[in-house]
Amino acid sequence: MVERLSLIYWGFTSIWYGNHLTGNLGRTDVASVTPWLAPIVWEGTFDSTVIDSIYKQQNITIATTVFALGKYTRFLKDFLESAEEHYFVGFRVHYHLFTDRAEEVPDVKLGQERYLTVKKVPSMNRWQDISMSRMEILEKLIENELASEADYIFCLDVDTRFYGRWGVESLGRLVGVIHPWFFNVPRFIFTYERRPDSQAYIPAGEGDYYFTGAAFGGSLEDVHHLTKTCREQMNIDIANTIEAIWHEESHLNKYFLYNKPSKLLSPEYLWRDISMSSGQVKIIRLSHVAKNNAEVRPNL
Repeated sequence: MVERLSLIYWGFTSIWYGNHLTGNLGRTDVASVTPWLAPIVWEGTFDSTVIDSIYKQQNITIATTVFALGKYTRFLKDFLESAEEHYFVGFRVHYHLFTDRAEEVPDVKLGQERYLTVKKVPSMNRWQDISMSRMEILEKLIENELASEADYIFCLDVDTRFYGRWGVESLGRLVGVIHPWFFNVPRFIFTYERRPDSQAYIPAGEGDYYFTGAAFGGSLEDVHHLTKTCREQMNIDIANTIEAIWHEESHLNKYFLYNKPSKLLSPEYLWRDISMSSGQVKIIRLSHVAKNNAEVRPNL
């Protein structure tokens, strides 16, 4: 029901934008709808009061997963504190934190109906393995725990910080975030997997957008299907001794090519660096933080 109400909301606002009847709402400098008519969420394309009131009628829970292995635990405090200030404020959120250093998880004060569960996972020697293992872990989490607990799930990188509202305007059946490096470049620049031997292969001339692997989400059913499919495709690649160029992100892009997201989030929802600017990005909601990869990753 809530998904239907949200689609009605986006349908009306899209019509209104086209007829210039929304006053300050609407953007003419960016695309706010995909070729398959899914909304692309930018600042100025939604009314937060209206859409909050739609979802407030429902008793929804948003599960949110983060992985903090090895030295990545240092990013947890900023991530959680900034999330409590900006992320689904006023809604029930359950953070699921996967880490091999549970003793380093900071004590962050959470708001009402905000929960944190810490789950121990084994250490790994390569950051690529950490990255690719997420799909299987998320698949099992949805199967074994979340079915009776949550309505939506978002999977976010921990080495990020919230700077602005990330709210229910982001919810949808299947949600992808446009990669900040590729939102305004031609398709031939996209770093898809181009080797036909990989299950993540996307031929030249195909593809709609380039999506980041650092943030994606949707309904439990749809994200379960996504994670299960990506995990199966990565296992085939492993058996064939091939590793996609950008690991699980490459498989995510292959999945989104043939399973179109029902909603896209603009690069406002995962920016590259708070110090970088773009005329089209009016607000930065979540951004990667500056870090020395050679220092925090177990390998390069």
